[in-house]
Amino acid sequence: MAGSRQVEIDGRELKLTNLDKVLYPEAGFTKGEVVDYYAKVAPAIVPHLTGRAVTLRRFPEGVDDLDAAFFEKRCPKHRPKWVKTTPVSASTGKIDFCVCDSLPTLIWMAQLAAIELHPSLSLSRAPKRPTVLAFDLDPGPPADIVDCCRIGLRLRDLFGHFDVQSFPKTSGSKGLQIYVPLNREIYYDQTKPFAKAIAQLLEKQTPDQVVSKMKKVEREGKVFVDWSQNHQRKTTIAVYSLRARERPTASTPVTWEEVEAVADSGDGLSLVFEAADVLERIDQHGDLFAPVLELEQELPEL
Repeated sequence: MAGSRQVEIDGRELKLTNLDKVLYPEAGFTKGEVVDYYAKVAPAIVPHLTGRAVTLRRFPEGVDDLDAAFFEKRCPKHRPKWVKTTPVSASTGKIDFCVCDSLPTLIWMAQLAAIELHPSLSLSRAPKRPTVLAFDLDPGPPADIVDCCRIGLRLRDLFGHFDVQSFPKTSGSKGLQIYVPLNREIYYDQTKPFAKAIAQLLEKQTPDQVVSKMKKVEREGKVFVDWSQNHQRKTTIAVYSLRARERPTASTPVTWEEVEAVADSGDGLSLVFEAADVLERIDQHGDLFAPVLELEQELPEL
């Protein structure tokens, strides 16, 4: 790819710049390759972003330069006219977030070096109603993804007891995330305390393995079951989004069989997926997270 080019995508004009700039120094992965990944993964990721407020995490100087990186909630004023926005209530008033409902918008975000995309758990037309219940399993070293898989399986079995399905994805970083599709009339003031109660239950059952509190000093060697993402003002890493790690890993849907295999073998490397791996998996399996968009389920009575 050349350094810059003018492109037309689905009838929208875009100027792509600095395509040969390396954004992942360890992997030599360029901005052009980031754009290319998002272009190819668009059929899978766009449905999971459509109609939702999205926080952009931008790395204009690459993933190693954290001083230059920033989270961007307010959609940039220099956006093309065709990029949609949605107002979100914040402590400082309403903020217009970007909405990504098309390939051109996704490529525009990649052009901004928005490596990470963090959508809301709710649709912007019903901001107080999450479509999912989410758990972010975050290991405190020396705990790792293997420990997250073991806790994830306990979550699966707990919900399975009530005939409620859950779906795992890697965070693309160190942990595992479990989504419970709801897609019905339910509110954050129901899902957040429910998620907290589940995390506290797991902690009570195995206090040497699980922690439900935010304090990092309590997390060493345990899996933090983060229930706090179930909040109207929070956004969570999108499935298929790249992550700003040493290498271009992505948050990737996995099967429960894969989670079981890691829990049994103790080998967490099989759950590390880079951009090319993700595209290959979509070719093989389609979108493993597709049911999360449509499956209607009720929260069980605790």
